[in-house]
This record gives sequence, structure tokens and C-alpha cells, in this order.
Amino acid sequence: MCFRSRHILVLLWLVGVIVALPVENGLAQCAAIASTPAAASECAAHELPDERIATIDPKHPYSLAELIDIAERNNPRTRIVWEQAKQKAKQLGIERSSYFPVLAAVATFGDQRFIAPFPKPLAPLGYTVNEARLVQPEITLEYVLFDFGKREARIDAAKAGALAAGAIFIQANQEVAFAVASDYYKLVTAQERLQAAQETLKTAQTTQDAAEDRLQNGRATLPDVLNARAETAQAVFDLESADGDEKIARVTLAEELGVEPSLNIVIDAQKNAPLPESLSLPIDELIERAMADRPDLAAQIAEIRAADADDDHIHRLRGLLGHCQDIRPRAIGQLRVREDQLGGVQSSKHSSGLRLRFSMEDVHTLPL
Repeated sequence: MCFRSRHILVLLWLVGVIVALPVENGLAQCAAIASTPAAASECAAHELPDERIATIDPKHPYSLAELIDIAERNNPRTRIVWEQAKQKAKQLGIERSSYFPVLAAVATFGDQRFIAPFPKPLAPLGYTVNEARLVQPEITLEYVLFDFGKREARIDAAKAGALAAGAIFIQANQEVAFAVASDYYKLVTAQERLQAAQETLKTAQTTQDAAEDRLQNGRATLPDVLNARAETAQAVFDLESADGDEKIARVTLAEELGVEPSLNIVIDAQKNAPLPESLSLPIDELIERAMADRPDLAAQIAEIRAADADDDHIHRLRGLLGHCQDIRPRAIGQLRVREDQLGGVQSSKHSSGLRLRFSMEDVHTLPL
């Protein structure tokens, strides 16, 4: 007897509905300022940082806001926390997808050919050649009806994790902005000192020239001239020191911006900007505002809530789990016998069913 079979699995896919965060809200926040952990999480979920490295135009005077924007684009720390916030936001979407059904589809095609012995009165050759073909598509739909709050606990934990990542994202950008602002004002101070040193040198040179002229006219003594020359020498030294400090401050700012350490950065010192108004809020409100603007505290609070949600999820695992599963396979087959005295057979069948499954979790595998 000769036997040959072919069984080909041609299609297998699993479709899960994954819910993401609202795109419109995230894009709107990215167009403005993501000032809250939730807004930062939405922004990170739907946007990607610019892969291009920001450069400096030596002819453009940069304001503090522009310098902060360049530093946030080039700083690797901001890119890392952006990706971490994006992962946490996607994890929240994955956990939300547990409320949707899971659809699986399988299609099987089979072709079988075999030779079987058969009585000669019916088969002159003493055997028959049989061929069987099979087409069997199958669709499985599974949905969790109830799980005693386990999905809700996982979503709460993922939501708290996303908020914590958003707060860390804001904190990283605030740290970069603070560093740039500090270097910016150090450079402004160094430039003012350099300008003052230049004016001091001009005054010292004028005083020295006047003292030497008076000495030639007999109206000044040599000690007066020597004192004037000493003042000029001190002014030259102060000028060189101020010039070096200004160059160091400029290079430090360039390093913080993540650009080449060039001395061609032109900043807008905003000398004509109005001074800030005096604080009119009471101390208690200022403290509350400062606490609200602390993303590190918000991140710690979100991490605590995530831990509480994980603990709640562990306790809820000790319950029943109900599944609704609908299986609808359909098989179409054909059997053909290559013998004139025997007829061919063609048949089809289909079936469908609904299954409810309740599983009791093994409490011995759960952490205490």
C-alpha cells in the first residue's frame, strides 16, 4: 500500500483590538505646552522627537526660549524619557485592549492520495486510488465576560505608570531648561563684566594720558603717573580676565545646548525687558503652586498608586475567570475513487458552538 498526504496550513492570524490614547488631545497638547503629566504622556504617545540635530546660526541672536528648545532637542536625557513615556502610554493602551474580544482565524487546506487493496470483482487491478481534498476554515472569538476587577486593576496600574513617566518627562525637560537658563544668565553677566572692563580700561588710559601730560607741564609728580600706569595695567588684566570668563561661559552654554563648542553664539540679552513685578500672592499660595509644579513629587505619587494597583491586581487574581468562546469551524471535503465501477463521494459538514469556561487561579503560584 502506498500512502502520500499533504497538509498545508496557509493562514493563521490573531487579531487583538488595542486601544490607544486620544490622538487629538495629544496633538493639541504637543502644539502648545505639555504642562501636566497626563498631557506629557499623551504627547509622548503620539509624537516622536525630531531626529535632526539642531545647529546654531552665528548671525541669529537667540533668546532664552530658543536656546532651551535647542537643548531639549539635542539632549539625550530628554529623548530617553520621551521613549520611556511613550512605552508606558502604549502599555496603557495594551491593558485597555483586554476589554475587547480576541479574534483568531485559521484556514487549512489538505490534499491526500492513497492506494488501498480492493477485491478484483469490483476492482480489476486489485486496488483503488483514492484522493481526498479538504478545505477547513475556522474562526474563534474569545471574550472575557468578568474577571472580578483584574483588568481594571491592571489598567489603573498602567495609568499610574503612564502618569509617572509623564511627570519624569516634564522633570527632565525642566532640568535641561534650568541648566540652560543658568548658563544663559552666566553668559549675560560675563558679557556685562566684559563691557564694564572695557569701559574701565578706557577710563584708566584717559587718566594715565592726563597724568603724563600734567607731568610734562610740571603740574603732576612722577608718583601720580606711576599710580595711573598701575591702574591701567590692572584694567588690562581685568579686561583679559573678563574676556576669558566670557569665552568660558559661551563654551559652557554651547556644551549644554549640545552643539559644537563655537564662540559664535549670539544671544539676545533682552536689556529692555521689563522687570518682574513684586510677588503679590501670600506665602501659602506660593508654596502650593511650588508643590504643584514639582513633577518629581507627581512621579512619586503616581508610582505609589501604580504599586497599590498592582497589589490590588494580585489580590483579585484569587477569583474566578469567566470566558465566552465562540468557535465556528466549517469543513468542505471531497473524496474521489479512481475506479469506474466505484462512484465518487462528495460531502461537506459544518458546526458551531458556544463555550463558557470558568477557571480557578492557582493561589500557590501567586506572590504573597
